[in-house]
Amino acid sequence: MKTKPDVIIIGGGLAGLTAAIHLSKKGLKVILIEKSEYPRHKVCGEYISNEVVPYFLWLDIDILQSNPQQISSFEFTTQNGKIAQTKLPLGGFGISRYRLDTILYEKAVSNGCIIVKETVTGISFENDEFSVTTSSKIFHCKLVLGAFGKRSNVDQFLGRDFISKKSPWLAVKAHYSGISPNNQVALHNFNGGYCGVSKVENDIINICYLADYTSFKKYKNIEEYQKNVLYKNKQLKSVFENSTLLFDKPLTISQISFDKKRPVEDHVLMIGDAAGLIHPMCGNGMAMAIHSAKIASELIFEYHTGTITSRAILEKKYAVQWQKNFGRRLAMGRILASVLTNKTITNIFVSVVASMPALLSQIIKQTHGKPIAVKWQ
Repeated sequence: MKTKPDVIIIGGGLAGLTAAIHLSKKGLKVILIEKSEYPRHKVCGEYISNEVVPYFLWLDIDILQSNPQQISSFEFTTQNGKIAQTKLPLGGFGISRYRLDTILYEKAVSNGCIIVKETVTGISFENDEFSVTTSSKIFHCKLVLGAFGKRSNVDQFLGRDFISKKSPWLAVKAHYSGISPNNQVALHNFNGGYCGVSKVENDIINICYLADYTSFKKYKNIEEYQKNVLYKNKQLKSVFENSTLLFDKPLTISQISFDKKRPVEDHVLMIGDAAGLIHPMCGNGMAMAIHSAKIASELIFEYHTGTITSRAILEKKYAVQWQKNFGRRLAMGRILASVLTNKTITNIFVSVVASMPALLSQIIKQTHGKPIAVKWQ
C-alpha cells in the first residue's frame, strides 16, 4: 500500500467494522482485512440490545432507517412446558447480519477505510511494529486490532490457550417464514442446548440454537436431530412445524469455545468474540462486540494523539476497561448456562421466575449494559 496505515484490523464482522468506522471518523488511516465477501449470512442470534443505539448515531448510522424488528419482551420455555415471560429492561431490535454487516461495510468504505479481501496467513511483532501477512501482501503497522471472531487460524498463530482445546458446542442457524410474535425474543430449552427465536427485518424469523456435539452426532442429519431432540419442547416443535425454511440448508459452526480469553494477546487488542464469547442465551453478544470496538477505538485514538504515552499503558488501560465492562457479564453468562443446561434446576428456575417476572428482568440486566455513553462534541 502507498500509505502506511495507522491501524490494521483483522476481521470484518461487527466489532471489526465498527472499529473501522470509529477510527476513520476520527481521521485515522485504517486497513481492514476480511477473508469473506459482503453481504453474507452468519450464525448469529441477530438480536441487539438498544444499549448500542446512541453509539450508532454517533457513528452517523441511524439503524432504525433499516427497519429492524423492534423487540420488547422475552420468553423462556422448558422441555416440560413451563413458561416464564418478562419485559426487556432496555428492549432491542432484530436485524440480520446479512443486512447489518452490509450497512457497516458500506459506511466503512465511505469513510475511506481500505478493505482487503484476503486471508491472514501470519502475524508477528518486532521492533515495536507488526507485520501482518496475507496470501499476496505483507502489511506493516504500529497497531493491530484482532476482530477475527470465535475461532480463527490467527488464534493459532498467536498460540492462544483455548485454541488447542476441543469444545463440546456447535451452533445452527437459519431464516424462516411463518407466524411468530413480532416484539418477542424467545429462548427454548431442550436436552443439551437452547434455541433462540425472534424476528428480524422483513417479517423473517431467525432461529438459532446451541447444541451439545455429543448428542448431536448421534443423528444422521440436522433435521433428524431437531425432530428427536428439539421437538421434545412443545413450544419449539410448534415453531418449526409452522415455519418454512428460507435457506437451502441451515448454517452451522462447530468448536464454539466459552473459555476465558485475554483481551490483549502479543500486543494485539482483541475485540468482539476474539476477546471473549458470552453464551448466546444471554442475548448480548452483538452489543458487546460493538461496545468493545468503541472502547478499543477511543484508547487507540488517545495513543495516536499522545494522550496515552506508551504501548504498555494502552494495553493495560484496554484490559482494565474490557474487564470492567464485560467481565461480570461473561461470568454471569457462564453461571446461567451451567444452571440452565441442568433439566431439574431449569424447571425449578422457570417455575420461580414465571411467578416473579421482575426477578427474570433483574437477571437479564446482569448480562446487559446501560446505553453506551458517547461524547457528541
